[in-house]
Amino acid sequence: MAEQGPTRVLLVDDQPLLRMGFRLILEGEDDLCIVGEASDGAEAVRQARELAPDVVLMDVRMPVLDGIEATRAIAASGSVAKVIILTTFDLDEYAFAGLQAGASAFLLKDVAPAELISAVRVVASGDAVVAPRVTQRLLETYVRGAGTVGTDAAGTDQVPGRLAARAAKDPLLEDLTPRENEMLGALAEGLSNAEIAHRYFLSEATVKTHVRRILTKLHLRDRVQAVVYAYETGLVVPSNADY
Repeated sequence: MAEQGPTRVLLVDDQPLLRMGFRLILEGEDDLCIVGEASDGAEAVRQARELAPDVVLMDVRMPVLDGIEATRAIAASGSVAKVIILTTFDLDEYAFAGLQAGASAFLLKDVAPAELISAVRVVASGDAVVAPRVTQRLLETYVRGAGTVGTDAAGTDQVPGRLAARAAKDPLLEDLTPRENEMLGALAEGLSNAEIAHRYFLSEATVKTHVRRILTKLHLRDRVQAVVYAYETGLVVPSNADY
């Protein structure tokens, strides 16, 4: 990334002290640059459009527009910015909702400085911070029982981030080859490239090629989004296991 300049980061949190803390941590790195700060979701969406950050550190609970809706708006705008949701618990319904909205990862708010720096770098490189297995566990926790979730008068889910069952199969899936369908299923299981390669007797390079093609065909940003997609489209049915 050095030849492309430092990674541009937008900080979004309604607490000035938290933004200051993240700024102090990240600005100490030569390859990271804070390009802006926002105190609410609406401002975050505007700055994401105007400042073109590579990574957005996004709080969830904020005035005007919350972090989930701001993430959804940024993802829908076609922005290349990767969003990292800041949450309190690793199996938090808001972390789940953030991933569903288009975030590439989530981090705990009390993350260690070294882990925060590493997360920003990894997400900026196009990879996923949250291990697919953790994402799968999060989805298992919050998708289970989605069919019984109530709706309000407008017909929307009452619980943040809960998935409504899709009535029709996504036509994009028809573009996948049989092998790519297998790869997508393996991704949804939370398998790493090495584990997928071992299962199907392939090289890791070949697996990476398949994963890249899957993401392109399904218009997904990263592996985490592929896991979310698999649950959303019903390719994976949540187990009844308790976590």
